[in-house]
Amino acid sequence: MTAWPIGSTVVHKVLEAEVRASLTTALRTEDTALLKRYPWPAPDFSRADGTFVISVHALVVDTGARRILVDTCVGNSRPSVPMLRMLDTTWLDDLAALGYPAESIDTVVCTHLHFDHIGWNTRLVEGEWVPTFPRARHLVTRTEWNHWAGEAGAEAGLRDTMWPLVDAGLVDLVETDHRVCEGVRLEAAPGHTPGQVAVVVESGEERAVITGDLVHHPVQFIEPDLPGMADVDAVLAAATRRAFVERYADTGTLVIGTHFPAPTAGLVGRGGNGTVRFVADDRR
Repeated sequence: MTAWPIGSTVVHKVLEAEVRASLTTALRTEDTALLKRYPWPAPDFSRADGTFVISVHALVVDTGARRILVDTCVGNSRPSVPMLRMLDTTWLDDLAALGYPAESIDTVVCTHLHFDHIGWNTRLVEGEWVPTFPRARHLVTRTEWNHWAGEAGAEAGLRDTMWPLVDAGLVDLVETDHRVCEGVRLEAAPGHTPGQVAVVVESGEERAVITGDLVHHPVQFIEPDLPGMADVDAVLAAATRRAFVERYADTGTLVIGTHFPAPTAGLVGRGGNGTVRFVADDRR
């Protein structure tokens, strides 16, 4: 499994699944040659047949004092996507094998409430959905919750993945700039969903940011108007990507893609002519 040291904090990637996606479907473009115009750090970012790999993984942020899980993949959830419905994977065992059994997680950050980010919030045990991380506070932005808690939430399957947590008193509604703990904070990233956040990790002189779904592929840093899958507000999502590049390009900030396949993390920078680039980072 992949890990990145950020000062005295460590960020671990825990993979659940990888799905091959077509460019035209995932980024809603007819430009099939798009990915061929840019060099990518690994073959899975751009394949000859016009596909790339979408990684479904969670990220553990271990500060030494806190064990924070950012998003919880698909798990036992029941989305409308057949190939990702009721998965039976070793993800929870893999998390424990890494040294993070479910009961040791103290915080779960939901970057947003799409099914592939909250699926392991609960488990199906003898026909009942129960919290997977019973000792963790589950952080959801108030804006995100207000958007999904009505009819949209019924469609999204939150009855399985969120309401058991609410019933157990495990959910905290927070603002989009919430400080999780020393060195870990949320940063507003609206557009894909109204209350989506990125997660900023800072320790010593080093900084990383976990993207959430503000991008599905790093080409969206270069061409931010390319919409992502299921963007609620494509115009706002593009503005969020532009602001992200302005904030982090050439700063040495490690960008960890929530859906990027290996190498998963890299640096956003600008070339001599001002064009944006994404370069794989070898800290792992």
